[in-house]
Amino acid sequence: MATILVSIIMGSDSDKDIAGKAEEVLKEKNVAFETKVISAHRQPEELAKYVKSSPAKVFICVAGLAAALPGVVASQTDKPVIGVPCSGNRSLGGIDALFSIVQMPSGVPVATVGIDNGKNAAHLAMRILNLLK
Repeated sequence: MATILVSIIMGSDSDKDIAGKAEEVLKEKNVAFETKVISAHRQPEELAKYVKSSPAKVFICVAGLAAALPGVVASQTDKPVIGVPCSGNRSLGGIDALFSIVQMPSGVPVATVGIDNGKNAAHLAMRILNLLK
């Protein structure tokens, strides 16, 4: 099996469609990845353990509502983290998640793509991987 280059983490199964968009792009380009469902709020210890042990070079974090997942992951690793805000069926249409992800404090960088734009997250991850070659 190929070494995992990208880890896609989603906060809940409700984010599966957005994560699937990233998976499609990575599959098409033959980039090894794995996808996990780990909540920053409900499973903080499991998330920390996974982030520290993952062989991935880049993390894509898909999250809606408070969208804490990308920031929490970024606080636990020096590897690049890409946040994908999700709109879901929420009245704010993902703006709340976008603001949460893009407003990380200094020292906790998270690259942020557009709302529901899992494809761009995968494309950005591949560009980051190209720099690491």
